[in-house]
Amino acid sequence: MLSAYRPSVALVGFTLAVLFFLAGFPTDASAHPPKDIQLVYDAASQKLTATITHNSIAPTMHYIKQVEIKKNGAVISNNLYKSQPDKNSFTYTYSVPAAPGDVLEVTGTCSIYGSKTVTLAIPQ
Repeated sequence: MLSAYRPSVALVGFTLAVLFFLAGFPTDASAHPPKDIQLVYDAASQKLTATITHNSIAPTMHYIKQVEIKKNGAVISNNLYKSQPDKNSFTYTYSVPAAPGDVLEVTGTCSIYGSKTVTLAIPQ
């Protein structure tokens, strides 16, 4: 006679605990593109400042891995990172020669999923 499989109470309890944990997992730890990227260009020093907001509870595992900079559609800088310096918001500064009328485009890419692109036109 075949007996019906009945999971143990411990197995059922463990399974429910895992499901409750995953359902309540903080959204800051889930993979997502940067929330915001703010750009400021200083023409005198020819420096581009990018302030990136990307919330992560584990900035050495879930971080902005790449910041790509384009000028007028051409890649001029591709910066790779292995962590992010803060759990929420941080600033990187890059030397970028630009002239009035140039358009700078910055793309921040998450180490797990997603990217965000913003542009800045250098005023005439």
